[in-house]
Amino acid sequence: MSRTRIAFFDVDGTLTNATSLFRFLRHYLAAQGHGEDTYLQRRRHIMELAARGVPREETNRAYFANFAGAEADRVAALGERWLAAELDQQGFFNAHVVGALHRHREAGDRVVLVSGSFPACLDPIAAHLGADAVRCSNPRISEGRYTGELVGPAMIGAAKAEAVQQACAFYGIPAERCVSYGDHLSDLPMLEETGDGVLIGEDPALDAVRRAHWSHLPAQPAPPPLDLFPAVAATGRKAS
Repeated sequence: MSRTRIAFFDVDGTLTNATSLFRFLRHYLAAQGHGEDTYLQRRRHIMELAARGVPREETNRAYFANFAGAEADRVAALGERWLAAELDQQGFFNAHVVGALHRHREAGDRVVLVSGSFPACLDPIAAHLGADAVRCSNPRISEGRYTGELVGPAMIGAAKAEAVQQACAFYGIPAERCVSYGDHLSDLPMLEETGDGVLIGEDPALDAVRRAHWSHLPAQPAPPPLDLFPAVAATGRKAS
């Protein structure tokens, strides 16, 4: 089957009904023996940065500082376990957008995920959905451990347009033949880079700059939190 088109998908809020970065951070901290209060404190710090107007690229970097010193292989294994738990609970993926992804695959299009998230979260998602490639933020790893820093820019905003350009060059497919899916203003550079675009949900800022030829798919409700802290709740201290 000839592959002459690429479908680029943002992940958080587009393919998923919740933010993989925060859902996984909560899972990771629970696996480290931390309670819910630790997760809420660290999430609040990142959200406060965003509320102060700190650029999303910088809040993305603040997120990855949480993994400084972590063994990369262990984080990857936890990513597999985390997605399995999300699939068991159900409701993590937006059925409308996943349906569109499957139609692209059936038509012979390549599928590329473009996300500010990172491989520990995205590789299991890509495998589950049958994506051809992932373009994402890449935490720096030294001697098998995360340093808490990134290699290159976070995959946000203009970096997504560059990722589209690179993928199109790699596969030899003009961007004007391709389509991208996104839910946030930070996805706009990617949406403008491809010939077609699909907006997910109702972001007023993104809707204000939408193109007449872009289509729309509805958002779906976020799933409830995974049940991760029974030992801490029962004992009031970290699990051993």
